[in-house]
Amino acid sequence: MGEFSNRVALVTGATSGIGEAIARRLAGLGASVVINSARSVEAGERIAAELGDHALYVQADIADPAAPQRLLEATLARFGKLDILINNAGWTTVVPHADLNALSDEIFAKTFEVNVTGTWRLSKAAMPHLMKSEDGNLLTITSIAGVRPVGSSIAYSMAKAALNQMTRLLAKSCGPVRVNAVAPGLVETPWTADWAAQHEAVKARAPLQRSATTDDCVEAALGLLRTRYATGHVFVVDGGLTLAM
Repeated sequence: MGEFSNRVALVTGATSGIGEAIARRLAGLGASVVINSARSVEAGERIAAELGDHALYVQADIADPAAPQRLLEATLARFGKLDILINNAGWTTVVPHADLNALSDEIFAKTFEVNVTGTWRLSKAAMPHLMKSEDGNLLTITSIAGVRPVGSSIAYSMAKAALNQMTRLLAKSCGPVRVNAVAPGLVETPWTADWAAQHEAVKARAPLQRSATTDDCVEAALGLLRTRYATGHVFVVDGGLTLAM
């Protein structure tokens, strides 16, 4: 029996990076895990197969209004309940902050539709099921871009700030479900693998002198899931970078 045995977790954006790492760790600790992605079907099915009988892959794009029903119906049909929702799915593209014309209406709308609206729809739909859990948890992966004027674009920074505020508001309004967020700085993931200059800049400025790893983010997430009297927290995991900004 693992620490999270008899718990069911749904992890969006779980076929790479932080989402995959959280899903794998929860499964390793005994949880039943639903793996989700918008497009990486082959990777999702492979990860679920590797995790065994207590894992399921469900393809759904959280920007699609039908996604919450699809994800929750599949989760309940397979495992009968939902205890933990990890909102990790997101989207961004790099747009220099000073180039306002480059931040097109299309980029702005997509950034909010995926990161904010999709996350909100799923969180809202999942809440009645989380309420039935003995320790329901909603955990959202945000960013230090939501607490400082930084990030891949102005729209991305605005979206992450919205998610941080959503975390606080849901925590206040939806107890006893616990609602928290992990806000990483720059993380070493496949998406940032060719961002050598950015990683070097973080190393030079952050007190802990490196970028975050996915394991750093997993440990923060587990810490919040384990701390039963914690809700409404936005846990900044940035090696102290924001202290030096």
